Amino acid sequence: MPGATMDSELPVEPQSLKKLSFKSMKRALDLFSPIHGQFPPPDAESKKIRVSHKLNTEYGGVKNMETELSTHITAAKSQAQQASTTSNVLALPGPGQSNDTQKGGLQKDLVVSSIGQPRGPTNAGVQGRSTTIIPAHGSSERNLSTSAIMERIPSRWPRPVWHPPWKNYRVISGHLGWVRSVAVDPSNTWFCTGSADRTIKRVSIEKIWDLASGRLKLTLTGHIDQVRGLAISSKHTYMFSAGDDKLVKCWDLEQNKVGDTIQQLSLLNNSELACRNAALSFQVIRSYHGHLSGVYCLALHPTIDILLTGGRDSVCRVWDIRSKMQIHALSGHDNTVCSVFTRPTDPQVITGSHDSTIKLWDLRYGKTMATLTHHKKSVRAMAQHPKEDCFVSASAENIKKFRLPKGEFMHNMLSQQKTIINAAAVNEEGVLATAGSLDSEAGIYAVTYDLTGSRLITCEADKTIKMWKEDEMATPETHPLHFKPPKDMRRF
Repeated sequence: MPGATMDSELPVEPQSLKKLSFKSMKRALDLFSPIHGQFPPPDAESKKIRVSHKLNTEYGGVKNMETELSTHITAAKSQAQQASTTSNVLALPGPGQSNDTQKGGLQKDLVVSSIGQPRGPTNAGVQGRSTTIIPAHGSSERNLSTSAIMERIPSRWPRPVWHPPWKNYRVISGHLGWVRSVAVDPSNTWFCTGSADRTIKRVSIEKIWDLASGRLKLTLTGHIDQVRGLAISSKHTYMFSAGDDKLVKCWDLEQNKVGDTIQQLSLLNNSELACRNAALSFQVIRSYHGHLSGVYCLALHPTIDILLTGGRDSVCRVWDIRSKMQIHALSGHDNTVCSVFTRPTDPQVITGSHDSTIKLWDLRYGKTMATLTHHKKSVRAMAQHPKEDCFVSASAENIKKFRLPKGEFMHNMLSQQKTIINAAAVNEEGVLATAGSLDSEAGIYAVTYDLTGSRLITCEADKTIKMWKEDEMATPETHPLHFKPPKDMRRF
């Protein structure tokens, strides 16, 4: 048989695995490392090519300019003898002009000379006793010899400006539930907070506090579920509140009622009893019906008498304040609308949702102008810069900054917080305050600055309200800024 014949002609010598391994190792050493432990000798031809390439790159523009350079120097010396003053001139001719300098002169040359240098029309285009001509290289490759004088690219992460650390100077207690919302009066004299207090007939409570002393001024009852949003009008004596009971209420803050009530309360010792007796002074004059579920946020337009509310029905509704009519129902989100703010110019409405998107709306037609999909998780908080045309949006994975009016993405923040962010606020100095936590008993649900931006108010899950201000005793030496840009975090 053929198979038996082949086996008899080519016998296989049995070898051990160790012997085969040594043979393979020896063959590899012979092929790839003839001189083991030493560097291979340099190749003269490759070195010659490398040096020639470097010479052409660095000095290719001046290799063939020896004759023209001598001509320019001779002409410059003859003209310098006639000049009354001396000067040093640096001429940088553009590409493609070194071969024809007599016809049009150095038309695209860069001439740098001292002040007060006399000039005259010459064939070469420059004059002076000492002249240096550096022609540009004709090719489009970058001239590495000028890399030292090029403008350096700034650092990707600019160093932040030092600010004093903020310290807690007052803790206010009075609510019996989570404090979910806060708003500061336009006069900067008092602020109000909304809570999930269910101790009095399951009625949520709104309290009004004196901003300077932190004393309780008034308690309002009217919602039957926790109060999620508060806003105070700067043009009218109105305060607006929204809650999980699907209701949006407008409270009357007229001067003759509120002023007299607060003055009477300041003279009484039992503030709680006085607030309960004076609660009728603040009346609900309007209610806005239309939401199909809880209302999570609200905002007042700065120039038009309209109110915007967003809630769990995935719709941002636009209301006329006086007529209580719904102007628009801005639908387009796929989940809860949990943050909204307005501005005087387009886009006048910006909303953030649990569907991880941000929408910019055209208020005139009620249509979407743009949809920002940069976030991966719920956008629970947004804050507009008081001076710049930009805003920040916060979610559990990052805090991002966008430019208005087109919603262009600028960069990510350096926040290393990976927890849920419930609120955000920015003052005029650009200090961003964000609040949130995964721990229910340590969470912060609302945060805002006063009108001056020097005091910060936080509403927390431990049923307290904390007020913060900058530490006046802090200096850059006592509290240095430990800034270290992260390497594993992308800016864009």
